Amino acid sequence: MASPAAAAATPTPAPTLTCPPALPVSGQVTGATTSSLTITYWMLLSPPCGYDPPLVVSLFTSREDAAQWRDPVAEAVTGPERSGTVTVGGLTPGTAYWFRFADTTGVRDPYVIGGPARTSSSCTATVTVDSRWGGGFVATVTVRNDGTEPMSGWLVSWRWSGDERVQSVWGGVAEASGQDVTVRNAPWNGTLAPGGSTTFGLLVATGAAPGGITPACGR
Repeated sequence: MASPAAAAATPTPAPTLTCPPALPVSGQVTGATTSSLTITYWMLLSPPCGYDPPLVVSLFTSREDAAQWRDPVAEAVTGPERSGTVTVGGLTPGTAYWFRFADTTGVRDPYVIGGPARTSSSCTATVTVDSRWGGGFVATVTVRNDGTEPMSGWLVSWRWSGDERVQSVWGGVAEASGQDVTVRNAPWNGTLAPGGSTTFGLLVATGAAPGGITPACGR
């Protein structure tokens, strides 16, 4: 039988820390230029359940790469504040990015995959409908380089609002997936000097009243 003194010396187990089911850090894109994205972040918890500043923000060009922490294309380090903004530069105009957080020792946040967020485009695309009839229309799309640097390749994309279908394209290479359409430059008209422009044409079929196109331009 243990003595009272021995019983009193038995250590009391320390309580097991249980972190609450909350994201330790969160963020969203709050600004964009042709070559940068600005991300506003909040650190919700301190160690051991969260992080201390600074954080490392990594950018990826696909959600799949972001999910696997594969091939980050740019990084930036936040300031010493637990909430604030950080700007990641050196990006490509008109390009979608996804972002993730880690601390400066390499511990990665397992939860947040932010995006897609797109940098501003240095080009614009405008549409002129040349002719319409009951079953479709023909349109010309003008692509213009509004930036200060030459463009090496362009991409115009849009989403149909009805049953429109691209029948043929000239001056570009079309890709379609459901209602989403992308037209890339042809081999001979992809390079545009600042202020320069080129065009491509579309023959579109539709069973409804002829619609239009609201395109976005990028690379």
